[in-house]
Amino acid sequence: MTDTPAPAVTVSKPIAKKPFNWLPWMPWIYTVALFAIWEIGVRLSGLPHTVFPAPTRIFEAIIQYWPAIQRHSIQTLYTTTLGFILAVVGGLALGLLIGWSRTIYAGLYPIMVGFNAIPKVALVPILVIWFGIGTVPAVLTAFLIAFFPIVVNVATGLATIEPETEDVLRALGAKKMDIMLKVGIPRSMPYFFGSLKVAITLAFVGSVISETVAANSGLGFMMSSAQSQFNVPLVFAGLVMLAVEGIIMYALMAWIEKRTTGWAHRSTTMAG
Repeated sequence: MTDTPAPAVTVSKPIAKKPFNWLPWMPWIYTVALFAIWEIGVRLSGLPHTVFPAPTRIFEAIIQYWPAIQRHSIQTLYTTTLGFILAVVGGLALGLLIGWSRTIYAGLYPIMVGFNAIPKVALVPILVIWFGIGTVPAVLTAFLIAFFPIVVNVATGLATIEPETEDVLRALGAKKMDIMLKVGIPRSMPYFFGSLKVAITLAFVGSVISETVAANSGLGFMMSSAQSQFNVPLVFAGLVMLAVEGIIMYALMAWIEKRTTGWAHRSTTMAG
């Protein structure tokens, strides 16, 4: 009599539950924590809202003055975006020109460094003399302050081409224009798109500087007017709106960078 083997029993392993990914929520968590600490600190210290308003008082001011805040926010976003676009076009063109020729680089770069060292607020009165009070000085100030980082990053990207690579390409019959188009420009694109995140935040700084000094609209003008009336909550409301606009534009530039130069960050992607 033969023994019948018992059927094998398959024990299924419990599926490990994937831990919740908190990383996308961390900016919101930290922001809420910051406002909570701010609110508690102001209430415990007893500071009046004319000195340092609590977040709740700031949000009340946003609701109270929303039509004016909305109008001035749109104006600041418009001048900043226009100045930023001019900086992108001009910065990319000049960066490629400087990276193209060592002679041009040696001649123009020291001049650009000296010009960038000039505080842009000192140029606003000159721009007002030339163009009058209004949108144009704000756009040009945003352009001037956002221009330099783009030029430097594009020129730096072109400078990363190894001399050995250029020698090999020339030996294979490539002309300087071919090297620039097929190697130099693709190599400089991660630097270019990385500089946009810096340039857009600087463009906001330029717009607000000009609006504070010589404008009749924009968040800078609104905050300057509120400051003269000791309306501190409205001043902080303007700062909050600037922060929101800056974060949105920065995130947009980061999204464009990821979509266009994701190949340059493949090691970071794989590590995640």
